[in-house]
Amino acid sequence: MTDASPQPTPDLASKPETDLTKEQQTEFEAAAFRRLVSHLRERSDVQNIDMMNLAGFCRNCLSNWYRDAAEGAGVPLSKEVSREIVYGMPYDEWRNLHQKDASDAQKAAFETNKPKHG
Repeated sequence: MTDASPQPTPDLASKPETDLTKEQQTEFEAAAFRRLVSHLRERSDVQNIDMMNLAGFCRNCLSNWYRDAAEGAGVPLSKEVSREIVYGMPYDEWRNLHQKDASDAQKAAFETNKPKHG
C-alpha cells in the first residue's frame, strides 16, 4: 500500500502569504498528524475498508507512510511498530477488538475504487 516515491511536502514557508519558518511548518504538520492519529484512534467504528473506498487511504497506509519517512531518514522501523504508532496498540489486538468482516458491497466498492498508491 505504500507509494514507492514519497510525495514532497509543499514548502509553505516559501510562500509570501504565510510567514511560517520551516520549523513552524514542521511543527504544525506534526501536530496535524498527531491529531489525525488521535481522531482515528477515537473513531474505531470507522472501518479501514470504508476509508479506502471513500478517501483512498486507511490507517495501514498512514502507518506505511510513517515507516517510509523513517526509513528515508535512515531509521529502520518495522511494519508492526509503525502500525502500533498509528493504531495505539498492536495491530492484531486492534483488529480483534474493532475490525468487522467486510460486506460484499464494501468488497465490490474496493475492487472498483482500488487506490493506485500501492
